[in-house]
Amino acid sequence: MGTPDFAVYPLSLLLQNKYSVVSVVTAPDKPAGRGKKLQQSPVKKYAESQNIPVLQPEKLRNSEFVEPVRNLQPDVIIVVAFRMLPKIIWEIPLRGTFNLHASLLPQYRGAAPINWAIVNGETETGVTTFFIDDKIDTGHIIAQTKVSIPETANAGDLHDLLMTVGGKLVVETVAQIENNTVQTIPQDKIENESELKSAPKISKEICHIDCNKPVREIYNHIRGFSPYPAAWIRISNGSESLLCKIYSAKYSHSTHQEQIGTITQTKDSLCISCKDGYIYPTEIQLEGKKRMNISDCLRGFSFKGFSINVSST
Repeated sequence: MGTPDFAVYPLSLLLQNKYSVVSVVTAPDKPAGRGKKLQQSPVKKYAESQNIPVLQPEKLRNSEFVEPVRNLQPDVIIVVAFRMLPKIIWEIPLRGTFNLHASLLPQYRGAAPINWAIVNGETETGVTTFFIDDKIDTGHIIAQTKVSIPETANAGDLHDLLMTVGGKLVVETVAQIENNTVQTIPQDKIENESELKSAPKISKEICHIDCNKPVREIYNHIRGFSPYPAAWIRISNGSESLLCKIYSAKYSHSTHQEQIGTITQTKDSLCISCKDGYIYPTEIQLEGKKRMNISDCLRGFSFKGFSINVSST
């Protein structure tokens, strides 16, 4: 059971390792783009390319979905980036239902663990498989793999890294279940050196950049929401106001007397004054424009006279 690209790689590894995938469950096709053409999920596209039957339920408790799943008589259900399952579904398999989560549980339970690990400046994260219970990301842990977070990695980079590591962990977990060698650990028995952090769903407001914060935090904020949905600021020159997404940046610590939110530019660079230094955007997207590197942007747009309202949201 899965929908995005993150779920495709584990599925492909299961097939490569000769496991019998009797069905794939994914989100219904949704209209997208200007033409509102129905778009299939990445998991559905891959499953159909491998001639695997696909189920796309609107409601997970309806008998039109529950009965076909029961009739499949699965040994195990594997969940990767899908939806919260009702008990009537996850209790069907004789060997259980397990989930792949992109964090070292119990840290970063929630919808966006990859993003929040970077935003919070973590240097290590990982992937976890656990048996699903009736709460969100709280079930007994089966296995974990730790991963170091490169200092310059953004959420997209970490996504791809954890997708690869996670796919391997899924196959290892299935092998443990198959061989009856699983030894689970309750999450409340795991010792954590720091308080538990959550990974809530990301909203546009959360992605707003606060220039009053330390530059290192702003740098992590930009990395954590890149490439999607992207951190942003609102710039204004008094008569014009534009939203500007920042996909990548550099930073420097510095004591200065400039007003926070001041924007200065040179021929091929942009500088934003912050609480304890400067942020130098390297890839941005102005409202109504394409995403581009800063030097290309500055050839067609001048930031002179623009500044950031630090109280803007």
